[in-house]
Amino acid sequence: MSGRPHHTNPRLVLVVAAGGVVGTLARYGVNQVLPREDGLPVATLVENLLGAFLLGLLLESLVRAGAEDRRRRVLRLGVGTGVLGGITTWSSLAFEVQQLGAGGDLGLAAAYGVGSVVLGCVTCTLGVLLAARLVRSRGTENVR
Repeated sequence: MSGRPHHTNPRLVLVVAAGGVVGTLARYGVNQVLPREDGLPVATLVENLLGAFLLGLLLESLVRAGAEDRRRRVLRLGVGTGVLGGITTWSSLAFEVQQLGAGGDLGLAAAYGVGSVVLGCVTCTLGVLLAARLVRSRGTENVR
């Protein structure tokens, strides 16, 4: 893989696209298991929190493994940007907040919107902390 910008490298674009397909199919599966009912959009909340946690876990693990090389770049872009970008759906969050508000449930809309962002930060941080702990326990840390 060449040193040109990632978005102009056809191989890396394909890695992200393939990961996106996997992530989108996973999101579809979650939506089938947790179908939307009146009130709180549970499936979107689960997808976004799971994605935030896994992204924190992945990125912290990659940083602690050392400088980005070809393998780590493919993992970061394929899994982080592709798969986890396909699983998470922050645009659906925005739409659902708008729909809840338009339906007259302003309290739920605000709690869902703010709560999703705050809990997303918390779950991402938990992923980072878990990765740090796992790497330390294995003794494989290679931070610059």
